[in-house]
Amino acid sequence: MFFSTKKVQQIRRILIVEDEPLLAFDNEHSLQQAGYEVVATVDRFRDAASVILGQGAVDLVLTDIRLTGARSGVELARHARELGIAVLFATASCPADAREMGIALGCLAKPYLPRDLVRALAVCERIVGGLPAGRLPPGLTLFPRG
Repeated sequence: MFFSTKKVQQIRRILIVEDEPLLAFDNEHSLQQAGYEVVATVDRFRDAASVILGQGAVDLVLTDIRLTGARSGVELARHARELGIAVLFATASCPADAREMGIALGCLAKPYLPRDLVRALAVCERIVGGLPAGRLPPGLTLFPRG
């Protein structure tokens, strides 16, 4: 007899924080097509913090480093991690010290293909679930968990 164990998806609800409108739209579309629920797509820290605190139930924040407004994606990542929310940077310029900051699972380098974004989130899902990362998509760098 075979037993099927249905895996519980730990990353379902995603907040996209991106200041490039076309990329934000592409990310939203790709993630929805892959079965994720995009809670909101915003371009600044203030709006992202509002979504996190107002709507709650965000499983992962996908954020650029440079955002509209004065505050950065790094500050947003710190805020999200304080609340126990996983973070993945999606940026062309990942900070050199991001690896040591311990505030994100990793960094997906721009430009990336939609399928690589979806694969990067699958890797994040495995990490959050306590499993080995497996094969990484192009452009994804993982940070040590602290």
